[in-house]
Amino acid sequence: MSIMSYNGGCVIAMRGKNCVAIAADRRLGAQMNTITMDFQKIFEIGPHLYIGLPGLASDTITVSQRLKFRVNMYELRENRRISPQAFSSLVSNVQYERRFGPYFVNPIIAGLDSKTGEPYISESDCIGCMVESKDFVVQGTATEQAFGLCETFWRPNLEPEDLFESISQALVNACDRDAISGWGGIVYIIEKDKVTVKTLKTRMD
Repeated sequence: MSIMSYNGGCVIAMRGKNCVAIAADRRLGAQMNTITMDFQKIFEIGPHLYIGLPGLASDTITVSQRLKFRVNMYELRENRRISPQAFSSLVSNVQYERRFGPYFVNPIIAGLDSKTGEPYISESDCIGCMVESKDFVVQGTATEQAFGLCETFWRPNLEPEDLFESISQALVNACDRDAISGWGGIVYIIEKDKVTVKTLKTRMD
């Protein structure tokens, strides 16, 4: 078993019309043993900017703390909020610094540009090769299952309610087909004027 799949988990991000969504399962496991059902994989970076960190659980916590520190330093120095594009570059740099002993996480970034309100999503491998997307991105052990479901449910210019339904169906059904992810889910719908957080019930077997 790969170290990237040791703890299990799945994170999905989708673009909508003037909104973006990011969702993750809640399971923390040690291979096939479930440890807890409320493990946090999505972290708030700013009012309209979130990052999902599926992978090795210890690195998820370490990277989230390092990124929060780097973002705080950036915002103190620049005296402004970090944009999703700048944050994407920052994440890539943090990972590439450790390319010979990488953090075992595959980040997914989702947010809205504070000036234009344009949705932004991107993903990276464990050494910081960042790829922006115009539809959806998926990382984690349920990637293969989630990709097919996202292709089925996603449509251009989804409204927030439809976007929530699409990403929720993709996450729940993908995790149902993957033994080491699931056990509950959480979805963040990011709009210009608010962020809605909803929890999902999934199979517990």
